[in-house]
Amino acid sequence: MKKIAAGLIVATMGGALLVTGGTAAQARAALDVQIEDINPDPVVVAKGGEATASFYVDATQGAHVELKVEPVGDVRTFAAKSVSAIPDGARWKFTVPFNSGDEGKWRATATAKKDGETDRDKAYFEVEVQGGKADTRITGFKASPDPVKKGRSLWFSGRLQANEDGWDGVRGGEVEIYFRANGSSGWKYVTSTESRWGGKFSAKTRASKSGTFKAVYEGDDDTNGSESRSDWVRVYSWRR
Repeated sequence: MKKIAAGLIVATMGGALLVTGGTAAQARAALDVQIEDINPDPVVVAKGGEATASFYVDATQGAHVELKVEPVGDVRTFAAKSVSAIPDGARWKFTVPFNSGDEGKWRATATAKKDGETDRDKAYFEVEVQGGKADTRITGFKASPDPVKKGRSLWFSGRLQANEDGWDGVRGGEVEIYFRANGSSGWKYVTSTESRWGGKFSAKTRASKSGTFKAVYEGDDDTNGSESRSDWVRVYSWRR
């Protein structure tokens, strides 16, 4: 830690003050370095984002300080991206960026050098990834039969999936069916249903006009929304 030389103050009978230097001012301070604080700890990174951590290091005044941060049990090594010294010359600040691929336990090593001497201090911290919303997709969407007679039942089917550690079916997701008639530029709501085991869903309506259908999932607190590819169906009238 930083050493402060103290003076010895002696009072004389005449009231005058005599100030002399103590032995602490004459002796060279022993080299010392300490990681004082890591902020924040743990380092929380949003999924797909980045966060910066600050490392505060105390060292003997006049020492040169370096910081290395590396994942524990990993071969990767990352150096500080930005380094700045606090004006008093004894305290150092290092900033290091982390992303969502850096999750796990890390080690910080501060090294101080002065007058041929070296001292080190280590500290451990965690990088955590804050779960963001998972992407979703609607696969295999189909409207059948095609063609279909006007007034007959038209069935919709598909599968709702979310990507967390691979694409898996979403159960209980609300899927809405929309229709755009031939020659129209707008989509109209038709019906809705909930996905079941494996993300499978189905719904039906009465065929009225030829046009295009699509399935839409709005998303929720944990998943992003998505929509299916469109499927065109020809509707024809009864013939006498």
